[in-house]
Amino acid sequence: MVFAISFFIILLFVLWGVFWPQNLNETANGLLSVIIEKCGWFYMLVTFGFLLFALTLAFSKYGSIRLGPDGQKPEYSLLTWFSMLFSAGMGIGLVFWGVAEPMYHYVDPPFDAEGKTAKAARLAMRYAFFHWGLHPWAIYTVIALSIAYFQFRKRTSSLISATFQPLLDHKVNGPLGKAIDLLAIFATAFGVATSLGLGALQINGGLSHLLDIPNQLSIQLVIILILTVMYIASATTGLNKGIKTLSNVNMAVAVGLLLVVLFVGPTSFLFEVFTTTLGDYLQNLISMSLRMAPFTDGSWLANWTLFYWAWWIAWAPFVGLFIARISKGRTIREFVIGALIAPSLFSFLWFSVFGGLALKLEIVDGRNITQAVQADLTSALFVTLEHLPFGSIAAALATVLIITFFVTSADSATYVLGMLSSNGRLNPTRRVRVAWGILQAAIAAVLLVSGGLKALQTASIVAALPFAAILAAMCVSLWKALAQEHRERMRQERERQKKLEQLLYARE
Repeated sequence: MVFAISFFIILLFVLWGVFWPQNLNETANGLLSVIIEKCGWFYMLVTFGFLLFALTLAFSKYGSIRLGPDGQKPEYSLLTWFSMLFSAGMGIGLVFWGVAEPMYHYVDPPFDAEGKTAKAARLAMRYAFFHWGLHPWAIYTVIALSIAYFQFRKRTSSLISATFQPLLDHKVNGPLGKAIDLLAIFATAFGVATSLGLGALQINGGLSHLLDIPNQLSIQLVIILILTVMYIASATTGLNKGIKTLSNVNMAVAVGLLLVVLFVGPTSFLFEVFTTTLGDYLQNLISMSLRMAPFTDGSWLANWTLFYWAWWIAWAPFVGLFIARISKGRTIREFVIGALIAPSLFSFLWFSVFGGLALKLEIVDGRNITQAVQADLTSALFVTLEHLPFGSIAAALATVLIITFFVTSADSATYVLGMLSSNGRLNPTRRVRVAWGILQAAIAAVLLVSGGLKALQTASIVAALPFAAILAAMCVSLWKALAQEHRERMRQERERQKKLEQLLYARE
């Protein structure tokens, strides 16, 4: 029933975009304005709350609880686990915005700072860290931890609704539980479609830069079609074959590109950017987490921070289910530190290398990177790389990376959507995975047709709002379940201690 309802509603959306793209764009923009005006504060508070909640769990008395039976060993090695969660969690967006976002903030910094100054450059890097660091991974950590705990420790299904057992009891199997799973499917479908659209835009930008292929909508739709075949093929081979292999390859290509740029480029300068920005980020973490613009124009906040928080929340069901699926056997403390700290540090290094390089070329070397970024956002990375020795090779490597990110993100999402719509089956049928793979591509295509990048961003923010409230309630449910287990363990420990004392007394 969940599969039929969700598939039908999303298919109606796709048909709306095919036949009335302008109307779809206008309606989405109207919803976006209302959400930003009325609920922007909610996105800020709830996202910061997820970070505090995750850190609290890691260093609390619950940190030693294992995601599975006591004594369970992790299914995947640490390196494979990290590669799979990182490929699913960030993917295309990191490559798309690695140069573009710092350069945008340098020209148009937040909160009325003057653009194209040293202060603007520092703000640009700090907010890139902010948008791609601890906060998004905290969102993923909260939902993945909840699903893994209930699925592997309490032996429930892998459905999002199953995490609400302590709050809803038997109602999780009724209409209320189905509604939660439907909202998770909608958020996932539109969140992932946003990334697929971004990926198509940037692959087209890379091909245009390298091979002079026209950068236009028809080419982007062909790219989506070709890569859809690739990621459906990967998804249908299963988790331990296509997805695992591609994730490892993807991580190797990402690290390879990062190291090439780091050591061929201005190495010392890039490490200085990383160190300085990390200090600024940690020093201003709380103020950035809660800062809004009630007395000034809040468009920058809406276009960047609120978009990102909504995008991560929209991705959360898909990424959370996928990370939970590959995290069986880890303790809560190990899980939170691994899923929160390690990927954030990699993101910080990525932006320091690519964003720092672009800023140096602009500010120190006098290269006009900002003009290139403003003229064609999708070519920002490639224009920056061409100023390096072996720049064409680096640009080709970046294009390969975007393609592998596209495939790993999409095949993971196809797998998860199949699980959500198949009553939590860990291995959904091939027919279901293929159906979701095709529909995901269709959503990305109609969003590109109806409004391009702006439509992709709008879809994420609108789809994420109801699921943000579900995530907040999930935290309450998880805490309640952990507290109940802890009390039960303490009771059993007291009983064992009492029996031991009685046995010792009897021997005496």
